[in-house]
Amino acid sequence: MAEENVTLDNLKQAMESSAAEAEVAEAAPEAEAAKETALLPPEEEAPVITVEPVIDEHRRSYATGKRKDAVARVWIKPGSGKINVNGRDWESYFARPVLRMIINQPFEAAERAEQYDVTCTVKGGGLSGQAGAVRHGISKALTYYEPGLRPALKKGGFLIRDSRVVERKKYGRAKARRSFQFSKR
Repeated sequence: MAEENVTLDNLKQAMESSAAEAEVAEAAPEAEAAKETALLPPEEEAPVITVEPVIDEHRRSYATGKRKDAVARVWIKPGSGKINVNGRDWESYFARPVLRMIINQPFEAAERAEQYDVTCTVKGGGLSGQAGAVRHGISKALTYYEPGLRPALKKGGFLIRDSRVVERKKYGRAKARRSFQFSKR
């Protein structure tokens, strides 16, 4: 009987010690995390990456803009707001006011109206595609000249190339989707 009491006492002691160990184990991660945070230096802000402007020896930035089949090569430099397209004034080249509004959109979004002179050459496509290509090129050139303007232009969607192009004609069809006229009789 004495042996039974000894084993019961041993069991009670083992149970008590395991409960104490469990309490210590539960508190250990919290204490350890507190120690780690105390040892770490204060968190610094994420490093800001500075982007250098891309300016050539003539104080210009160059970019290429595309839309449909039109490709525009655009140079911008600080100036009074003159826009020259294929050697002509932009108001005579783009006679429709809607096309002129499209070209001015990047400057309005960046709040840089009439602060840059633009020289561009455009090839391919029609007037609407050419205006879109010039707008794309101006937007990219502005971000090269002033990298801080990128968020405003990106928010306006001017830096993304509009990839929509004319769908190709399929055989057995009159155009891309139009069928030939059907006659029942």
